[in-house]
This record gives sequence, C-alpha cells and structure tokens, in this order.
Amino acid sequence: MLNPESVISFLIASAVIAVAPGPSNAFLMAQTFTHGRQAGMKSALGFAAGGVIHTIFAVVGLSAVLKASESAYNAVLYLGAAYLAYLGVITLKDTFKKQIACEDKPHVSTKKSGNVFVQAMMTEVLNPKVALFFIAFIPQFVDPSLSSATLQLAIFGLLYPILAFPIDCAYIYGGDKIAGYFRRHPNAPIWIDRISGFIFIALAVNLIV
Repeated sequence: MLNPESVISFLIASAVIAVAPGPSNAFLMAQTFTHGRQAGMKSALGFAAGGVIHTIFAVVGLSAVLKASESAYNAVLYLGAAYLAYLGVITLKDTFKKQIACEDKPHVSTKKSGNVFVQAMMTEVLNPKVALFFIAFIPQFVDPSLSSATLQLAIFGLLYPILAFPIDCAYIYGGDKIAGYFRRHPNAPIWIDRISGFIFIALAVNLIV
C-alpha cells in the first residue's frame, strides 16, 4: 500500500518533468517531423523501455544498499538530494543565462526509421544522467513507515515511464502545433524549465527537512 500523498506528489512532479522540453522531446519531435508519427511512436516506446530498465537497475541497487546498511542507504538519499538540488540550480541558471531562440530546431536525422526504437532505448539506457536521476528521484517518495521499501521503489519507478509515455505521445501527435506554439512563444520553454528547476530544489529540501 502506497501513501496517497506521496503518489499525488510523485505524479505532479513526474508530469512537470516529463512535459519540460528536453533532449528526449526534441528527439521525438525530430523523428516525427522527419519520418512521421510511426517513427515518433517507436521513439516513445524506446524511451519507455529505457525507463523500465533504469527502474530495475535503480531498485536492485538501492535495495542492495538498504539491506547492507541503513546508514549507507541514508547517505545515498542525501547524495540524491544534493544531485536534485544541483539539477534545479543548473536548470534555473540556464534559463536566466540564455534565451531559447525560436528559430532553433532539433537535429533531424536523415537515416531510416527502422531502428528508432533501439536507438531511443539505448540512448536512454546509456545516459548516466538518467541513471542518476532515477536513483535520486524515486527514493524521495518512499514512505519508510510502510512495510516494503523495495516494492515502493519498484512501483514509483515503473509509474514514471507509464506516465511519461502518454505525454510523449502528446508531443508526437501535437508536434506541429507544439513546435508552432514554441516559435510564437519563445519564453514558454524557459518558464517550463524554471518550474522544473524549482521542483528539483523542492524535492531536495523536502528530503533534508
């Protein structure tokens, strides 16, 4: 049984993070523009599969640390909080440091879309920043008063790719309109990134407090 408050907080934070413009969203839209919606869907499925793999790695690793030493597990949590705070500060700093040019476009591949699923999945799996994000993000919502921390880690970890997938689909099916909106409103991605930055910092402060 999960803590309802933790679930709601997790879903809100995950939704904002998934919506925030980033490399994965750019990849999805680039594939959609170049090869059509089918390629975009393959990319979304690849990112979801990569998220599941990262969840397995994170749960196995964190569970092993928890069984070995509660102090070591707490150390991982605090390091995770520090990492989330770092992500928040960097995200906010970048939004004030530079403006997103409305004419900038994601890189468009000229290759065929046959292996898009594998490319997207491997890009996600081999990205160390994503691995660190899962290790730092998931434990923030685990309720230590409940019986199985491992089960909670697994559920929250799997919820993220499940929640992110329909958001990725929205990027795909609304790609042209979304791209057009960002061109007309160049400040929109900046404010979304700022919200994401504040959420990262809030999660870190919540754990420390």
